Amino acid sequence: MKKKVAMLLMVSMTICGVLTGCGGTEETSAEASGASEETSAEAPANADLVYAVEAGSAGEAIAQEKGFKTNVVASQADALMEVASGTSDAAIIDLLMAGAMIGEGTSYPNLVHTDELTTEEYGVGCRKGSDLAAYINTVFAESYADGSMQEIAETYGVQEALVEQKATEFTASDGDVGYIQGKGTLIVGITEFEPMDYKNASGEWIGFDADMARLVADKLGVEAQFVVIDWDNKIMELESKNIDVVWNGMTLTDEVTNAMECTGAYCNNAQVVVVLAK
Repeated sequence: MKKKVAMLLMVSMTICGVLTGCGGTEETSAEASGASEETSAEAPANADLVYAVEAGSAGEAIAQEKGFKTNVVASQADALMEVASGTSDAAIIDLLMAGAMIGEGTSYPNLVHTDELTTEEYGVGCRKGSDLAAYINTVFAESYADGSMQEIAETYGVQEALVEQKATEFTASDGDVGYIQGKGTLIVGITEFEPMDYKNASGEWIGFDADMARLVADKLGVEAQFVVIDWDNKIMELESKNIDVVWNGMTLTDEVTNAMECTGAYCNNAQVVVVLAK
């Protein structure tokens, strides 16, 4: 499965190199995204279909932008279930999740992805004005430089999606970093989203984002605590201090960056259409 994720990401990164900017193009197609043997279904992106999308997600946003009929569900995993059961014609989910969850040897072997509707980047969200985002940026830079970020990424097959991290400095202030160290926990808001945040057989949260969050918590000298949130209410959860950070493959949209203090991008991604294989 990890090899499949990396292979899909390599294809996506090749495409991203010829696109202009984040959120870049509407000209992607099954052929343009390299969807050949594994993604042989005809490109279905049209307004006659019903698309299952996660509430508050980048997938829902692009569906609305294109005028698609939507079936709004609680998670991207639920969106895949809708397609598999035939209650939606297609789903729009993250490419990274598609690499881990659909195709041969995965939970949904009869699903394939066709169109790539966007190109985008992931970041971590903190409370507006929080110094935690700057602190996480320093951990990103250090872990990228010493190879530990790459090692974690390889564990989950997302190494081809990593964004280079440049050296940065953190200046301590009377802010969220001190608050989190004082209470002894970093509360991480997530949804179940393989390969970023998901449970192993023992019920422990694992994934690239989960492991990186633990690395940040270790640097802070606190324990990472993972809390499943309603993705549509992530900003409210932050502001009410129910969580300290949103760390779950979050796309850096204008809405997100205006409402949160966000880290720099750490992974490339795309929104893709998923359908039943023919």
